[in-house]
Amino acid sequence: MKPTVLIYRSDLLPPSETFVAAQAHALRRFSPHFAGLRLVPASLLLDPCETTVLTHTNHFSDKLRRHFFLRTGIAPQFVRALQRLHSALLHAHFAVDAAAALPLRKQLNIPLVVTLHGYDATMTDQSLRGYRPGRIYLRRKAELRAGASLFICVSEHIRRQAFERGVPEAKLRTLPIGVDLNFFAPDPLRSRSLDPIVLFVGRLVEKKGCAHLIRAISRVEARHPTAKLLIVGDGPLLDPLRAQARATLRQCTFLGPQPPSVVRDLMYRASLLAAPSIIAASGDSEGLPINLCEAQAIGLPIAAFRGPGVSEAVVENETALLVPPGDDSALAEAISALLTDSCLAARLAAAGPRRAQQHFSLEAQTARLEDLYTEALG
Repeated sequence: MKPTVLIYRSDLLPPSETFVAAQAHALRRFSPHFAGLRLVPASLLLDPCETTVLTHTNHFSDKLRRHFFLRTGIAPQFVRALQRLHSALLHAHFAVDAAAALPLRKQLNIPLVVTLHGYDATMTDQSLRGYRPGRIYLRRKAELRAGASLFICVSEHIRRQAFERGVPEAKLRTLPIGVDLNFFAPDPLRSRSLDPIVLFVGRLVEKKGCAHLIRAISRVEARHPTAKLLIVGDGPLLDPLRAQARATLRQCTFLGPQPPSVVRDLMYRASLLAAPSIIAASGDSEGLPINLCEAQAIGLPIAAFRGPGVSEAVVENETALLVPPGDDSALAEAISALLTDSCLAARLAAAGPRRAQQHFSLEAQTARLEDLYTEALG
């Protein structure tokens, strides 16, 4: 019988975090079971049979239960339900969630492995103090670093940031999360749209840089009047970005969060993926943008800002055109180049699947993760 690993995320599971579910479901030597404080409404990533949560509603009483657990770590029924699983390991995604799960590690008496994805290794303490889970993380930060067996970093950038912030070097490992190369794969039977389509996939937050892309597309439209911008994702900047696009662009559609099958179909139709990521004022920066790995696996050219995470996901001038961060004019030029020069676009598209196979295979990366599980257990 395979040992069980508890996959912990306080909110199970935001639509933008398909990579967490995909990695867990790719485990072969371990059986995943998801644990958290609540199920995210309308999330289709998880089967309720594979989850155990503290609360099931967003009623005031359940909010109080979540708040009480975050502050005290006390939730007897929740802990007993997890104890019945006899799990061998606790794997928390994001350091903030790992801090919330520290009481579970103690009560279950099992090793804790933490994956650091981005903001949890780069955001300033001042910004983290702005919300309750961040404050709890700051209070438990030293305890987390002492108590966790391993910190898995999705990129070298994240590993460096974690080390600079005091995570013990001996506990740091670098391991990108992979993508399903059977699902995200070139399809010669699919054809690109006749009209140019620029695709953006990501949360609508400052570090994703969507405002820069909208400004760049306003320049692109002067050369390519039929160009369309499709934006997949949701987030706190949705309304201001919609207003910006409405005021400056001819054709821009906000599609909201979409399941992987729809994202894949949009990648087949699109001319290119745009990834204008920046470092936010809070310090938040990319770890390893999974959408870039998916686009390369599909064979979709990329235009992006050069910077942390992005420069590890792609190869400049081989699978992507990279320009200085924040330079809207240069981003517009890169997008126009891919829309105009079919040979350039084809060359980048052809190189993408090779890089994905070499570095971002979900099967291979998850096997390495299971090796780290074994290391933590040892």
